[in-house]
Amino acid sequence: MILSRIKGIPPWLSASVIAACSAMCFGLDTGTIGSVTSMSSFLDTFGELSATVHGVVVSSILLPGALSALFAGILADRWGRTRTITIGSVIFGLGASLEAASFWLPMFIVGRLIKGVGEGFFLSTAYVYVCEISPARIRGVMASVVQMVIVSGLVLGFFMCYGTERLPGSLSWRLPITVQAIVAFSNAACCSVIPPSPRWLQATGHAQQAREISAQLGLDEAEQAELFSQASIEPLEHSPDISFWQDLQHTARGFKETFSAPFRARTLFGIFLMAMQQFSGIDGVLYYAPILLRQAGIASQQASFLASGVSALVIMAVTIPATVLADKWGRKTSTVVGGSLIFVLMLLIGSLYASSQVHRDHGAGRWVVIVSIYLFAAVFSFTWAIGFRAYLIEMLPRKTRSSAASLAQSSNWVANYIVALTTPVFIATSSFGAYYFFAFSTLLCTVVCAVLMVETKGHSLEVIEKQYAERQSTSEGSWYLEKLGIKGSNMRMKVVRVGANEG
Repeated sequence: MILSRIKGIPPWLSASVIAACSAMCFGLDTGTIGSVTSMSSFLDTFGELSATVHGVVVSSILLPGALSALFAGILADRWGRTRTITIGSVIFGLGASLEAASFWLPMFIVGRLIKGVGEGFFLSTAYVYVCEISPARIRGVMASVVQMVIVSGLVLGFFMCYGTERLPGSLSWRLPITVQAIVAFSNAACCSVIPPSPRWLQATGHAQQAREISAQLGLDEAEQAELFSQASIEPLEHSPDISFWQDLQHTARGFKETFSAPFRARTLFGIFLMAMQQFSGIDGVLYYAPILLRQAGIASQQASFLASGVSALVIMAVTIPATVLADKWGRKTSTVVGGSLIFVLMLLIGSLYASSQVHRDHGAGRWVVIVSIYLFAAVFSFTWAIGFRAYLIEMLPRKTRSSAASLAQSSNWVANYIVALTTPVFIATSSFGAYYFFAFSTLLCTVVCAVLMVETKGHSLEVIEKQYAERQSTSEGSWYLEKLGIKGSNMRMKVVRVGANEG
């Protein structure tokens, strides 16, 4: 069903916001799980959790998310972006329902495993859908809307736990998870009003319908002209006309194709970016904010829940201007600036703990740590949280976009799993080890991006692909030399000149 224009709001904006709302489930889970598993009522229900078991419970949602993200591209190309979002939301809702009804820890973990499958389906697909239907001039802003919804869920999750912590019995931890189930099923219902992506329709042979929906979405004539100028080029990798088993086989070949010569560099770079985004430590901080803040000197459990909620508000306050400014400065600039600041903050926190300058009941060190945690969350949300997602979709070619995006999202889930699993153990064995790991992982990513990242801001997906195609007419090695500012001919001339001077 095509959305009609509401009081001057373009339909592409309405459709993008509805699709983005599916990501709220991800934010809700991230904002509640650390607090829920720290509640005394949760421990009364399931027993005390060791650091390792705590990490297993929190991280159990992530591996199935990584696996399902690998196959999200099949569903997104076979049934469309909107149906895939709907399927993922329903699966997440079923998992949350089981989680909320649990009386045994294995049952709770199974619920989280099911939720992970749903997240893997809807999260990466929501970004693809929003980027595909948004005008090029504000695509970064619209991709940032997904992040804004995630942050809204994060804030709601933290403050729900703060509000329910004193409720009687197990209701204190069951209610926040029940809200997740309600939101997920509501998202699935709302997806019935979202039109399919015109780029998906075009690639599946429905050119006329694609033109109609593109016009009804309110895309301008120049954008439509660029979109349909390549109507006969590069069909989707997952054809709806073959069986699901054949599609699985085709998917395996599709993953292989993403590593073929024309696309290899972009696929590997996307996988690297999305993994390193997590190794910056953002979800380690968000999942375990109550523990980290208590470690830094916030005494009571409820006070740590409130402080966690404040950190989420800081993230939201930063995300709003970051969303507005997403297309004002380049993806590369935000990546390098953000990475540099994250490295400094994590190094500062780790060094304070390593030098025993952080005391729970006195001294300035604990306040420096708390403020630095808030600053880290703000910097990440303003830069890496927004720029990486938009850049990933922009740089990938249409032919391998779904598969490569799925691989990149899967690498993000796997890295997230590692962080969520190991952070409690890190905290229990070393006060500073996790922060140093996050710091130097961020430094590595920042240096690589400073050298290899290509600016995509403000260009349509078709223009970006054309630019990459032109670069790929030469060897990949020459392209990277050109990124370093050294063209092959210039390099040869320099060698000749050096030889002449030595002679």
